[in-house]
Amino acid sequence: MDLIRKPMTEQKTETKRPTIMTSLGPNPTIEKEIPEDVEWIDDAFYIKKTRFGMYTSVLKEPILGANFITGATYDGVLTVSRWHLKCLQEDTLEDNSRIVNSGVVGGKL
Repeated sequence: MDLIRKPMTEQKTETKRPTIMTSLGPNPTIEKEIPEDVEWIDDAFYIKKTRFGMYTSVLKEPILGANFITGATYDGVLTVSRWHLKCLQEDTLEDNSRIVNSGVVGGKL
């Protein structure tokens, strides 16, 4: 039996258009309480310092309080959160990023 292998460039890959919900993942972390004096950035998210000294952006929509981007610096989280939301709005996120591994384990364990 001869097996014919296609080069990697010819193999079909499943393409899914990224959305805010795919960015959040199947089980997003949601803030239980949002402070009243929080400063909403671009009327879309705010940034909080975590108990571990990191920074996390928290969305206003589609899920109020959903944790979005986490990073080491406030400026880094601000920049990446704005960039990610802009790419989602302009439908260009797929052009600027890729998924290397789905993280799904196949087969019976």
